[in-house]
Amino acid sequence: MFDFEKLTVYLKAKSYNLEFSKLLKQFAFDSAIKNQLRRSSLSIALNIAEGSGRKTNADKRNFFIIARGSVFECVAIFDILKDEGIISKEIFQKLYCQLEELSKMLYAMTESLIVKKS
Repeated sequence: MFDFEKLTVYLKAKSYNLEFSKLLKQFAFDSAIKNQLRRSSLSIALNIAEGSGRKTNADKRNFFIIARGSVFECVAIFDILKDEGIISKEIFQKLYCQLEELSKMLYAMTESLIVKKS
């Protein structure tokens, strides 16, 4: 088993991706939005996995920061889709809560990896 497979944040990123995949099948998104959402959603889990395999805290932190950036990107896209009436407020809120939790977890991970200089 790889280290990232044990991380709660990775498991939650996978869970979010399952929800997201169901959503893609339900709605007829514009192909550009669909592609961007797919890439940013996958980027969360993939950067967590890649970061966990890095040797230095600075390298790990960088990948977790990128994963968190992808979380923000997903939230922004879903917010726009909600405003355009493409997804309901309820669907938006469900995804928002999952993404908010991922953001908080990734933030805590990045903060724990800061090297303190004396």
